[in-house]
Amino acid sequence: MSTFEMITKTFGDFLNEKARTQPDNEAVIYPLRGIRLTYRQLDDKTDLLAKGLMAMGIKKGDHVAVWSTNIPEWIDMLFACAKIGAVLVTVNTLYRTSELEYLLKQSDSTHLFVMDGFKNINYTDTVYEILPELKSCDPDREFMFDKLPFLKRIVYIGEDSRQGMMPYEKVYELGAGVSFEALEAVKKTLNIHDVINMQYTSGTTGFPKGVMLSHFNILNNAYAIGQGMNFTNADRLCIPVPFFHCFGVVLGIMVCISHGAAMIPVEAFNPVNVLESVEKERCTAVHGVPTMFISMLQLLEDQKFDVSTLRTGIMAGSPCPVEVMRQVIDRMNMTDITIVYGQTEASPGMTQTMYSDNVDKRCETVGRELPGAEVMVVDPETGLECPANVQGEIWGRGYNVMKGYYKMDEATRNAYSPDGWLKTGDLGVKTEDGYYKITGRIKDMIIRGGENIYPREIEEFLYLHPDIEDVQVVGVPDKKYGEETMAFIRPKTPDKRLTKEEIHAFCKGRIADYKIPRYVEMVADYPMTASGKIQKYKLRELAVEKLNLG
Repeated sequence: MSTFEMITKTFGDFLNEKARTQPDNEAVIYPLRGIRLTYRQLDDKTDLLAKGLMAMGIKKGDHVAVWSTNIPEWIDMLFACAKIGAVLVTVNTLYRTSELEYLLKQSDSTHLFVMDGFKNINYTDTVYEILPELKSCDPDREFMFDKLPFLKRIVYIGEDSRQGMMPYEKVYELGAGVSFEALEAVKKTLNIHDVINMQYTSGTTGFPKGVMLSHFNILNNAYAIGQGMNFTNADRLCIPVPFFHCFGVVLGIMVCISHGAAMIPVEAFNPVNVLESVEKERCTAVHGVPTMFISMLQLLEDQKFDVSTLRTGIMAGSPCPVEVMRQVIDRMNMTDITIVYGQTEASPGMTQTMYSDNVDKRCETVGRELPGAEVMVVDPETGLECPANVQGEIWGRGYNVMKGYYKMDEATRNAYSPDGWLKTGDLGVKTEDGYYKITGRIKDMIIRGGENIYPREIEEFLYLHPDIEDVQVVGVPDKKYGEETMAFIRPKTPDKRLTKEEIHAFCKGRIADYKIPRYVEMVADYPMTASGKIQKYKLRELAVEKLNLG
């Protein structure tokens, strides 16, 4: 792996440097909205917004929650908050009342910036449900709610108005009344190791935890990942993955900023909008989780889009099926596509395949350690490093590891080994030539009659079936063996119904009998987090209920 000199600038100073060195290069493009901002314009616009936040009384260290899809205002808020040292708290776009209330309370957010809604969720109604008294509040004055004692003001991002909420455009008006000298004075108090971003873990298990990340964590991780893609300021990245997740904000926005490239966000994933954006803006890269790439490949079977400008991108978020990877390389021209492995707690990248790695390495592994990051495979029982090709838990250490979980001291302590290694909970092996393979999660491992079964192995095998589009394997309770395997299969054509007998016949003699799924269920889709991770625990719950295994 190549190395690089660590970036020792804050977000704001780094953006300002790009505005000076490449002022007229495009930074942010929303083709459907007709928005095009150069690096100079983005820097100027976010300076004005930062001054507006100061005028509202937002100070260094305050927590500011943003609840929206990938709209332009999200990007502006990211840099405006960073320029004054406020912590941007990301809010999952699919949250409902109890989840939003939990996040606002747990994060001690002083301000909430909110759009009207997404899909079938009305965001402003959700806020009123939590705080019905907001409707009678004066939006120009700070308020106090017993339920959320830290919350002082809510700002509405939209053309119309909402009762009790300050209009977003007014923040810019307030900014005009604050001097640049005052903003510069605040910037001088900032430190690269200050927490600048709080990402809430997806919550596939337990309550979401606020992962605290700094300028230094994020900017250096983004730069290293961009290097792995051979990124330059001539690249143009389409970003359909959500900003509230590390994939969107670090591997998307900040990879572009760190290399001076142009970003073309898609406000909410839709394969048509993604491929239209790629064609119209001649994108050289696009990111996605495997299910997104599967949707794009399906669309390309029926419709023609010019994807000839594509070269690279990242497939991440969940295990990448080998067949999907090969099709993306062949049919979407993404010869330099890479895989990034990590987790929010590691900013998020820990390993990456390089654009120069051969196809097999990029299909079968998650690459090697990113520059400056340490990774090892450890026996979870003994804490000792595993030899090559022996499975253990993936641990990581380095500049990219989080500051901890906000107000969760015990969870923070449990996340680390005594000597400071972050314990991921993921199972993997390190090959003799230094590449890592992820084999599953410790929690996902199925133990059937004393035999350890790793769902990923069965999934990869079943992907070879010509009629299977996607498959997820989970463990379900069993009186005789403790656990049995169940495969949730999405067929390539909706009217195709694969029977358990057909699946068993396909597996018989090709994988060990104990690995053949005892139960098989056809599904149209999977329960997912908004960041594109399949919620296997929900599949398990569904299986227990359907098969009456309680």
